[in-house]
Amino acid sequence: MIRFLLNALWLVFGGGIVLALGYGIAALICFVLVVTIPFGVASLRLASYSLWPFGRTVVPKPGAGVGSGLANVLWVVLAGWWLALSHIVAGVALCVTIIGIPFGIANFKLVPAAFWPLGREVVDTP
Repeated sequence: MIRFLLNALWLVFGGGIVLALGYGIAALICFVLVVTIPFGVASLRLASYSLWPFGRTVVPKPGAGVGSGLANVLWVVLAGWWLALSHIVAGVALCVTIIGIPFGIANFKLVPAAFWPLGREVVDTP
């Protein structure tokens, strides 16, 4: 029940919709450029995670190899830095208020996923 309440408040006050929109725009750009479709899939995965982050976490995907690591370097250059920057700015802004601290921490939790989305998967926490 607490996770649902935090996620519902996150959508409205934590910037979940705005951040997911940023990931959605990045996914659309990646889908238009056919070569970057794997980046678009990763971006959509992170868009769903940024909509509903409480009760879920990002873990390394078994079997992800050197290819995903090299692709992540390209991702950082093309889209990862500005998505991570949006999480940092939103996290700092939310941590200024006492009631926004859990949402700020959730934004900081999304920064590594914004930098290195390939070779990771979103799973439910127990």
